[in-house]
Amino acid sequence: MAGPVEGIRVVELGVWVAGPATGGILADWGADVIKIEPPSGDPGRLFGRMLGCDLGVNPPFEMDNRSKRSIVLDLTNETGRETALELLADADVFVTNVRPSALRRLGLDYESVAEHNPRLVYGLITGYGETGPDADRAAYDVAAFWSRAGLAHLLTRPGATPPFQRGGMGDHSAGMTLAAAVCAALLARERTGTGQLVTTSLYRQGAYTVSFDLNTYLLTGQPIAIGQRESMGNPCMNNYTAGDGRRFWIVGLEVDRHWPALCRAVGRPEWLDDPQYRDGRSRAANAVQLIAQLDEIFATKSLAEWADIFAEEPDFFWSPINSLEDVVADEQFHAAGGIVDVPDEQSSVPMVATPADFHGTPWAPRSAAPELGQHTEEILAELAERRRA
Repeated sequence: MAGPVEGIRVVELGVWVAGPATGGILADWGADVIKIEPPSGDPGRLFGRMLGCDLGVNPPFEMDNRSKRSIVLDLTNETGRETALELLADADVFVTNVRPSALRRLGLDYESVAEHNPRLVYGLITGYGETGPDADRAAYDVAAFWSRAGLAHLLTRPGATPPFQRGGMGDHSAGMTLAAAVCAALLARERTGTGQLVTTSLYRQGAYTVSFDLNTYLLTGQPIAIGQRESMGNPCMNNYTAGDGRRFWIVGLEVDRHWPALCRAVGRPEWLDDPQYRDGRSRAANAVQLIAQLDEIFATKSLAEWADIFAEEPDFFWSPINSLEDVVADEQFHAAGGIVDVPDEQSSVPMVATPADFHGTPWAPRSAAPELGQHTEEILAELAERRRA
């Protein structure tokens, strides 16, 4: 098999990242994904130019649109809309992140489409949900996921300005959520014989991403404090800098289990009996001075030297803070399947893999992202053949 959803026919009307990400995941997993684009193309085709790529490549678009087929349809005219409905008439899945009001105007809302194909699983990503005062408000993930759902605030140190989100963070996580929901709805269809509408929103995805904080506030009325590196209550759960300037994070979440390993690693076994540090409460009370001492100690060796020392302690958990270059050079990233080779005419191009593997039905990308309308004639010919059949 070419993946666990081989044989599933998906029609995507997606723009920018979130909808195409869902279609891209399903395409990676083996589905035949037909991407409907307007004559001007998915605006995500502009990413390469926006990023200043001068080699004619569009890496973000390639990531979310590989292994798809592209058909150009002008949905502002009746012929284009009729062709779209014909594609959907025998599709298994429809994926879109177009605003609901626009879908209703086009006659591509769930009720209209399901009337022609009750077995269709209709996957919709919105900015803020299907109901409420902002249900049809325009949204990018920087607005709905990052800003409004609380992520930017929770990652801002007191007195500092909010950090900028990296491109597509909320879109990709929402896309994965919708892909999972689509697969669950396909499973339900096996039992019931009918499809259904499945939805998620960038706002909901953001709230779920910070649900550790949000659920704590809901159940206690108290927010979790935003951490300050210099005064973290658990100094074993903090980031530090080695003597060569490389930063790393130690993740001693279980204070009683991980504290002894840290004391041994930094050569301070006497801290185990020091009344200032011997239990979690005392370490929290004296965190500022303890972190300052750890800063001085960690500055005495390079990260490579510390890595060798840390390796001697099975209960010492840590990670380097990697740059992109570090990730690409990391043997473990490749061993974990982080890169996939995407066929591109006579060769292949390394790209980031979508983050799930199926050992019984392994997937592999089949092609690079299509040119605008590359498969229009092919897909129209298939429709004509089905009409004759």
